[in-house]
Amino acid sequence: MPQIPVKVQELTVGQLSARSGVAVSALHFYEAKGLISSRRTSGNQRRYSRDTLRRVAFVRASQRVGMPLAAIRDALAELPDGRTPTREDWARLSEKWRAELDERIRRLERLRDHLTDCIGCGCLSMTTCGLSNPDDTIGARLTGSRLAPESRA
Repeated sequence: MPQIPVKVQELTVGQLSARSGVAVSALHFYEAKGLISSRRTSGNQRRYSRDTLRRVAFVRASQRVGMPLAAIRDALAELPDGRTPTREDWARLSEKWRAELDERIRRLERLRDHLTDCIGCGCLSMTTCGLSNPDDTIGARLTGSRLAPESRA
């Protein structure tokens, strides 16, 4: 991993990519989605403050646990500008997600516990299948035979 001298307070997109392990295209995407920010030089090149490394690490960790980008962006908006977030800043953010993560864990445990039954029977019954239609939620909204809810594009 390339080291950046301490006296360097801003990183190029290439340096940020090399240090964070995130592709340049992903960093541009994060910036477009409001997850990170940069300033532009007189030559229109991006420059990122050093604390962006921590923000990128937070985005990556949050994505690994399944947090949507909108929730990540909202959380990052609460962090202070102009300084590296402290342990207390991160603890405050993570506490807000505790209930949502507990619910995700509950759903994953339910999936794990019902997966063998579903694969074993192969019916994918729309009224009883705990995987494709838990609690017959589709039947309350739609009629007819459907294997999955309609996407909302």
